[in-house]
This record gives sequence, structure tokens and C-alpha cells, in this order.
Amino acid sequence: MRQEQFIARHRAEWDAFEQWLQRRGDGPSRTRTAATGAVPDDEIPARYRRLCQQLALARRRGYSPPLLERLQQLMHGGHAALYRAPPPRWRRMLDFLVAGFPLLVRRQGRVMWASAALFALPLAGVFLALQWRPELIHHMLDPAQVAQFERMYDPADPRQTLGRESGGDWQMFGHYVMNNISIGLRTFAGGLLAGVGTIAVLIANGVSIGAVAGHLQAVGHGDPFWRFVAGHAPLELTAIVIAGGAGLRLGLDLVAPGNRRRRDALVDAGRIGARLCLGVAAMLLLAAFVEAFWSSTQSIPAWIKFTVSGVLWALVLGWLWRGGHGAVEDGDAA
Repeated sequence: MRQEQFIARHRAEWDAFEQWLQRRGDGPSRTRTAATGAVPDDEIPARYRRLCQQLALARRRGYSPPLLERLQQLMHGGHAALYRAPPPRWRRMLDFLVAGFPLLVRRQGRVMWASAALFALPLAGVFLALQWRPELIHHMLDPAQVAQFERMYDPADPRQTLGRESGGDWQMFGHYVMNNISIGLRTFAGGLLAGVGTIAVLIANGVSIGAVAGHLQAVGHGDPFWRFVAGHAPLELTAIVIAGGAGLRLGLDLVAPGNRRRRDALVDAGRIGARLCLGVAAMLLLAAFVEAFWSSTQSIPAWIKFTVSGVLWALVLGWLWRGGHGAVEDGDAA
């Protein structure tokens, strides 16, 4: 067989194998791109064996050096991908948090935007309503809660500590971790009630936060409150919205499984939700750390706290918007 015929017969297979290598980051750096329509992973061992046979055949027939070089590169890339040791778990987790998690969030864009609306609109609406009619707070919180929040954020109290009445930093860190994680889990698990539970939790959290913020702002206690929440809000509020999106995904697949069996749709949504919850847990853990060791610190000037908050908002939103950009998605479509 002439070289031209050999190339024409096998070129498509070589190109597909090269795309698979590029997808994994093992392809030649001069052509590395995000491949689409690449070979399924379970076909690669058989294709690699055929490639080795084709390289041996090309050598025996004395084909041109450029062809042999290309096949040699593909063979080395395939060997490295198939036989190298898997990366350590911490590396896989880091790769997921840096790239896989934000990519997955973007792929679930429709439910994420719905979750953001269910959380942010009640929050903003209640906040604005309390600036107009402050007495509405008594329809949302009982008098003991109102008095507690006013005491916690009273700017005239020389003993006032931001966001807490007692407890050391590490004690409050543990409290914030438990509180944040429980809210995230409830928000996600509510999706099992056909999404109604998630919707209720998102609206309730939006109303609650809007009520506290709106009342404190209306009675002149806004400055301590904003200085306290500014640091951890970018992580905590965004994590709640993402947990809500995961719960809505669960409820949507439960109610409208499409062409899949309801059980299969629920398994798929649960798999997506579990991965999202890993990222949410990491965000809430970091938010609790910021809340315990930074947010409640009185000695830090307000302008520094608000500047750091702005930087954190930019980093969180930029990470979710661009994290994993150019990486190949793994099929968890919205």
C-alpha cells in the first residue's frame, strides 16, 4: 500500500485520537485546543493498540519521516495518558474547585439565575419596604429578635462587638460553619420536594436577610451591620444561590424528567447536585472563616472592609464567570 493510501485510510482515526489527547492536555502544545466530538474514553485502549500497529507497519514499509514522527508523538501521548499514575486527590479537588466547579455552575445557568431571582428579589423588596414603612418589621420578626439585632449592632454602645454578643473567634467559627452548611444542605435537599422546598428556603432566607438589613438601616444601625456583613457576603450569599440552583435542578428533573425514566433523571440531577454541593461547602467554609476572624473585628476601618468586600465580589464573580474557560465540559448540561 502506498503512503498516500495509508494516510487517507487512517487519518480520521489519528485526528480523533489527537483530539482526545488535546482534551486531556496531552496533545502537542502547538495545536492544543478544546476538542469537541472526541473519542469516548472506553474506546481509547483499543485505538491505542491499533496506533502502535500502524506505527510498526509504517516503519516496516519505510514511510516518510514526518508521518513516522506524527505517529510516534501520538503513541507517546497515548502511553503517557493511559499508563501514568493518576494525580493525587488533593490535586483533583483543587482542579475541580478552580475550573470544574465554576464550569458546572455556568452549565446550570438557567436554574442558577432562577435561584438568584428567588433569593435576591424578596431580599431587595423587603429591604426597600422597610425604608418606607419601618413598622412592617413586626410582621416579620418577633420583638425579642428585633431587640437582639438592635443590641448587637448599636453604634452608641461602647461594648458593641460586630455581629456577636459572646464567644471567641474559634468558637464562632465552628458555629458559623454549622449554621452555613445547614442552610446550604436545606436549600439543596428541598429540591426533593419537587423543588418547592428549595423555593421556600430561598424566599425565606431572602426575606429574613432583607428584614434584618432593612430594619437596622431604618433605625440608624446600618453602619455596624454593613461593616460586619461586607467581608463574608460575597462567598456566603453566592453559595446559597448556587445551593438553590442545585436544588432547583433536582426538583426540575424530578417533575419533568423528559425522555428519561424519573429514577434515572433523579440520579443524574443528584450527581450534578453532589458536585455542586462540594463547591458550595468549600465556599461556606471559607465564608465562616472570614466571618469569624475578619468580619467581627472592630479595629479595621470601614473603608478597608468595604474595599476588601469589593475585591472579594470581583474575585468570586470572576471565578464563576471565567473559571474553567476553555476546558472541555463533561456532559452535565442544564
